[in-house]
Amino acid sequence: MAHNNLHTAKQQKLDEFYTQLIDIENELKHYKDQFRGKVVYCNCDDPYESNFFKYFAANFNALGLKKLITTTFDGSPVADQQLLFKDMEGLKPNGKEPLIIEINKVPER
Repeated sequence: MAHNNLHTAKQQKLDEFYTQLIDIENELKHYKDQFRGKVVYCNCDDPYESNFFKYFAANFNALGLKKLITTTFDGSPVADQQLLFKDMEGLKPNGKEPLIIEINKVPER
């Protein structure tokens, strides 16, 4: 079947299959200036899985973001396993729902 990957992603609830990081990068590179000084809110994006969150966290300084906020109500099956910035303040899950993460600063690497 030509769409096996899509069907598998749907069955396994692999939402990030539909929003690949490379696609996000290729699209948002055209809007870098519009993000300077802005707050980005990723509504219902698990910060441990969301490619949108990963993009904005990885490019926080380059985009000149003021703040990055993400919220989720479901517990993350990969919490604290796949973070780009594990040592960043505010990224530790508190075990309470909803999970809200606010990033105001990303240390230069």
